[in-house]
Amino acid sequence: MTTPMLRAAAQRLLSAPSLRCTCRSASRLLSTQAAEPIDALASPPPVTSVTEDEAMMQAAAARFAADEVMPRVASMDDASKMEPELIRAIFDAGFMGVEIDERYGGSGSSFTAACLVIEELAKADPAVSVMVDIHNTIVNNTFSMWASAELQQEWLPRLATDTLGAFALSETGSGSDAFALSTTATRSAGGDYVLTGEKMWISNSSEAGVFLVMANAAPERGYKGITCFVVPADTPGLSIGPREDKLGIRASSTCPLRLDGVHVPASNVLGEVGSGYRYAIEILNEGRVGIGAQMIGLAQGALNRTLPYLHERKQFGSRVADFQGVQHQVATMATELEAARLLVYNAARMKEAGVPVVKQAAMAKLYSSQVAERVASRCIELMGGVGFTKAYGVEKLYRDAKIGAIYEGTSNIQLNTIAKLISADYR
Repeated sequence: MTTPMLRAAAQRLLSAPSLRCTCRSASRLLSTQAAEPIDALASPPPVTSVTEDEAMMQAAAARFAADEVMPRVASMDDASKMEPELIRAIFDAGFMGVEIDERYGGSGSSFTAACLVIEELAKADPAVSVMVDIHNTIVNNTFSMWASAELQQEWLPRLATDTLGAFALSETGSGSDAFALSTTATRSAGGDYVLTGEKMWISNSSEAGVFLVMANAAPERGYKGITCFVVPADTPGLSIGPREDKLGIRASSTCPLRLDGVHVPASNVLGEVGSGYRYAIEILNEGRVGIGAQMIGLAQGALNRTLPYLHERKQFGSRVADFQGVQHQVATMATELEAARLLVYNAARMKEAGVPVVKQAAMAKLYSSQVAERVASRCIELMGGVGFTKAYGVEKLYRDAKIGAIYEGTSNIQLNTIAKLISADYR
């Protein structure tokens, strides 16, 4: 049966009174179908398919994680500090400008490629992974999508080669309620903006060379006054507070950011005045897919550390991996991890295709963070006493996993988002 015949049959079904109110999604789908025979269409590739360029980027990230990141994981975690030499090496390897256009010194690759890099780095150290994630999926893409040509020319080459970026949105009183922020941007007589306020929990803050700061330029308009400002780290009046002493991802710097009368020229407004709230909403959807990639990398890293031990360790005359109870647990973890990976990869491809991805990004972030926590916890149990020590590194991944349910929107916020979008089809 050809597509036109299927369309006609489906339209007859949709015209039935009992189906009209519940088939909005199907109707929208029909309106976008190409009118050509099904047998003339090529079979779509699997969600996990990658291009040659993406595969090369993934392989390079895997090698880098093994050679450069793994030897530093324990020492950086103990010191709660990212080694400057490693940051420099990550830039040199091209992992900080994955999607930045080649004319600015980036790789000009895809969003999926960025997610693959994030995933591979997370297998070694989620702290390193989230630094690369925030820089690529949030900071770089905010510049690429909304900054003026002048700001892009000034900052994208640096972001691709030597300058780490940070995204300053959260405050003491605005966490999940991200737009209850109190940082203000007052227009001076000379036309500049003066930023005053304090940001909290800002990732990459200790090492960042530039900040994207959300401040309200028209508080009387509520969230519609929120504006995004480009603020170099050496701007007078901007100061970085002490690092938070965290449970996990300890090498990733998380600090308060104080803005004490920081003067920012009007030319450093990113995009339009008053559109910061929209930029933040849209870019955080991409960031959630990136966090999903981090979480599946973390879970895979925990499994990679555990499976060799299970096949070497013997109890009661048999390898631990040969016990059916252990095999079932491993099979369950692998299945959940594969499901989480499919959610993340699908959301990444949807983003690239320009398809609305709000629900899928929320699902990917929610589920992958749950899987990461379960897998890391179960791996510790399967390894027994040594799993509870720092010897194999699974203990660290278990600590790192917890943040997945908190940053880039808590799990409860993701559940709210998913539920609202599901209910919207029935209104």
